[in-house]
Parts: sequence; structure tokens; C-alpha cells
Amino acid sequence: MKASYFLSIILLLFGGSEMWGKAKSSFEYQRFTESCMGTEFTILIDHPDQELARNTATQAFEEAHRLNQILSDYLSDSELSRLSSNSGSSDFYPISKDLFRVLTASQRLARETGGAFDITVGPFSRLWRIARFRKALPSKPKLLNAQRRVGYEKLILDAVKKRAQLVEYAMVLDLGGIAKGYAADQMLSVIKDFGIKRCLIDAGGDLVIGEPPLGKKGWSVDVGGKSHHQLPKLLLSNCSVSTSGDIEQFLEVDGTVYSHIIDPRTAIGISSRSQVTVIAKNGMTSDSLASACLVLGFDASLGVLKAYGVDAAFFIKHENGSDIMMEYKKNP
Repeated sequence: MKASYFLSIILLLFGGSEMWGKAKSSFEYQRFTESCMGTEFTILIDHPDQELARNTATQAFEEAHRLNQILSDYLSDSELSRLSSNSGSSDFYPISKDLFRVLTASQRLARETGGAFDITVGPFSRLWRIARFRKALPSKPKLLNAQRRVGYEKLILDAVKKRAQLVEYAMVLDLGGIAKGYAADQMLSVIKDFGIKRCLIDAGGDLVIGEPPLGKKGWSVDVGGKSHHQLPKLLLSNCSVSTSGDIEQFLEVDGTVYSHIIDPRTAIGISSRSQVTVIAKNGMTSDSLASACLVLGFDASLGVLKAYGVDAAFFIKHENGSDIMMEYKKNP
């Protein structure tokens, strides 16, 4: 799953030389940034009323912080952590509407991918965090011990009463591959409630994009950033863009590189140097699919991308000193 790494997606707005650019109109767009969920969240608003834009951004950030208190696996008092602490109980645990939505979407993707996306991967994630710090692979006994606590079928949801049960003791849920996308979706809803439609949210590299800036066909997104010039620059609106990859966080042992992104089916960090960018209708979908497709690889991802109605996906695989690009596009 995706942890804290996000490929730098550069936005070149309106032909400006700055990363975020400026609108060619009688006013400048507004840019707001706050730290949340272990990364930087940035909101761009294209609206003439600066005070309204500022107040709207404040409310959107409050929504992100509220969701962090629900979805974080780092905060010991988050709703997710409390659910994990209840693992092994024979009783179902009542959960909020937001957490139930994210768990439901996660379980659907887990089934669609045969477990390549699995939010019960928390015990593996913790072992590999320690491994990267110590620069040594997790021991087999520890991986085997963790393995009995991992498996999406061990998370049971009650759709009628909005409850969840973790059937094995000491299970740990990890929403690192889906939470930021969901948070950005909800932030967009807050912004729209204030009557603002021309906006963009960057949740640490997960982009949720509203209506285009005034007089423009879309927000200009450089999908490849500085690293992959073969990927296109696109004009996008009313969609989401997420990238998952292993360029920054990895462990190298005896000449083999292990990504921080773990294949839940094997308990091992994926060993191919690769990244995936997904363009979808909403942030929760693009975020989680980018994580899942990185584990699956290009060929195995095609059916999943089609099932979710994804607009486009770009795969980069680094082999023998060069990058190989593969592209998926939805049929018109």
C-alpha cells in the first residue's frame, strides 16, 4: 500500500513559471496550505471574493483534520485505532458513517484485486517501517506471526447497523492507500457547499480537481513531473489524479530493492522499481487504485481499471537503467 510517498505532480497553471502559477484575470487565485495526515494539503481557489475563499479553505481544512481523527492509524485515539484495539472481540464495533464508507470501498477493492489491496496489512506495514530504519529485512518468524493477523476476509462489515468486526486479535488496519483521497473528496464537497466550484485540492500528491479556472479548459497537470518527461501534460477538470510509487522510500538488501509498498499477499515489499498514476472520477478511487495497481502490475490491472470506469492510467517500470511506460485509456 501507499504510505507517505507521493510522486511530485507539478501543476503549471495558466502558463506561469511558478509551480502554482497565476490566473490571467482581474484577480489572483487563492492558495492555502496546511499540514494534515502526515503531509501537506494545498487548496487552490479561483474566485474574486478573497474573504469567502479564505473562510471556505478554513472549513475545508477543518474537515480534513476531522477525518484524520477518524481514519488515522498513527493517532492512538483515532476511531480507526479504537476499532483495531477491539480486534479479536466477538462483538461488532459501531463505527461512523465516514469510516464505514472507507472500509466498504476498501473491501470491495480487496475482493476485486484478490487481496492486492488490503487494509488489514497494518502488521506488515509496521514490520517494514522498522526494517527500513534498521536496513535489514524483517525476520521470517515475525512475518509469519504478522501473517495470521492479515487478510481482508478477517474484517467483517454489518451494512445494516454500520458496524465492523476484526476477527483476529491484534489486527491493525492501515488506510494509507485510501484515506487522503477520501479526505480530499470531502474537502471538495465542503468547498462546493460555499458556492465555489473552480478549485483544486492537493492532498500530498492526491489531486481532486473541480471546475476549470475562469476562461480555461482545465487545470494543467504535468503527470510525469520532473522525473518522467515521457508522460503527458493534461488539462483536467472534475476528476482526480493519484500516483503511487517507490522512488523515495525503499530498502535495499544484498542488491535487491524492496519498496515501502507491500504486497499483502506475500508480506514482502514489491521489488520492481515502478510507479502508477490513475485518473478517476473521485479521489478515493484514484488513491486506492494507484496503490492496488502498483502491486498488481499493468496486465493484471486492466480488468480492475475497466471495472471502476477509470479514465486513464499510466504505468512506469524501471528496468536495466531505462523507464518503460505503459498506458491504459477508457474506450470512448
